[in-house]
Amino acid sequence: MANPYLPLWEYIPDGEPRVFGDRVYVYGSHDNAGSTKFCDYVLKCWSAPVDNLNEWVCHGDIFRTMETCDHPADTDWTDETNYLYAPDVVEKDGKYYLYAYIINSIGCVAVSDKPEGPFKLLSKYKYTISDDICCNGWFIDPGVLVDDDGRTYIYCGFERSFMAEINSDNMYEVLDGTCIEHIIPIEKNESFDKNHNLFFEACSPRKINGTYYLIYSPKRGSRLAYATSDSPTGPFKYRGYIVDNGVDYPGGNNHGSVANINGKWYIFYHRMTNGTIMSRRACVEKIEILPDGTIPTVEMTSLGFEDSLNPYEITPAEIACVLKGGAVITEKNVFERVVTGITEGCIIGYKYFDFGDDFGSKTMDFSAKVTGSGCDSILKIFIDGEDGEEIGSVKIGRDGGVVSAKLKAVTGRHSVFFKAETEYPHDWTGEPFRCRNLFDLAEFVFSK
Repeated sequence: MANPYLPLWEYIPDGEPRVFGDRVYVYGSHDNAGSTKFCDYVLKCWSAPVDNLNEWVCHGDIFRTMETCDHPADTDWTDETNYLYAPDVVEKDGKYYLYAYIINSIGCVAVSDKPEGPFKLLSKYKYTISDDICCNGWFIDPGVLVDDDGRTYIYCGFERSFMAEINSDNMYEVLDGTCIEHIIPIEKNESFDKNHNLFFEACSPRKINGTYYLIYSPKRGSRLAYATSDSPTGPFKYRGYIVDNGVDYPGGNNHGSVANINGKWYIFYHRMTNGTIMSRRACVEKIEILPDGTIPTVEMTSLGFEDSLNPYEITPAEIACVLKGGAVITEKNVFERVVTGITEGCIIGYKYFDFGDDFGSKTMDFSAKVTGSGCDSILKIFIDGEDGEEIGSVKIGRDGGVVSAKLKAVTGRHSVFFKAETEYPHDWTGEPFRCRNLFDLAEFVFSK
């Protein structure tokens, strides 16, 4: 399954991956296409078998702060101001506990007998720590760790981090005297010597090979960074960042975590669509955790769980992992999503296709489905980078449609980049009309 790995109409930000039994579950908040707000009033769960990551199943709305068309709210103290953000779910003694972050309200814990829910309210958070620390009980972006000894810890924060121990007998009471502030510093110190290493939001704890990891969003919010410790209570040392959703792409906040699925490690995160930071979709990249505990930074790709994409199958344009020059992915309706805002010089990139072995020809065919915008343009096609080898181009007329061209034959594994150009008249200064959308790109395919 390519990126985004869920059905392309689904908007799941803040995805928290958990492996329970023989399935991987992703718990997230829920965005809407073209919305002017982060999230709405429901939390969602999707899952897939660990041995088939192409078969994702939606388990629907698992918790609500407002009545929906078929279910009452799961909370009785919330109203239209109380959106649901960034959940986490952990297992303890055969029960599954959901930790909800409710905007403008005290958060809560819900419980279920099954990892996919439905979850039933257990309790609001019970605590005696200062409201200044936990933002009046919001417990922002809760990430929860059940340690090997059965003790439970919660990690939270926005622009300042904290952690505390939870009473493992009830899973919602913060134990007195256990709160530790600034587990990730808000000021520079020896381990955190650059501003973009410092804490912003999105705590997600993991214990890997005896080491405690805290994945979080640093001051440079388009990244997911990580710090490690020998203890669940820290101190944590900054080790680097794992992925950045703003590299050659319209970036925004980031939130996610790591999971081991069938012996392979992945980073789950989200990226932006619809020309806004508020329509986010779930993505994933393969990562390595080295013997010294470090996680090398990975690039953002179109791959998802795949090793390579098949160029001889139709590729939806919206899985682009590079968008430069103003191009964006937008949803026209549930069936139709395109790359739009394509002006002179825009770059659209995909990583990576496997073109296979030499098939005995010097050329191959390329076809794309486009919607014209009233002017002629050219789509140049490159491999191995926007400044890589140009293998051909295709002309796009004013009314678009299906356009085709012969290209130089390619073998092996390559990234593919498109660059838009136009012969449309320039203005009196000689500059192109960059504000003009040349065409919308819907999908494309290579053929032998």
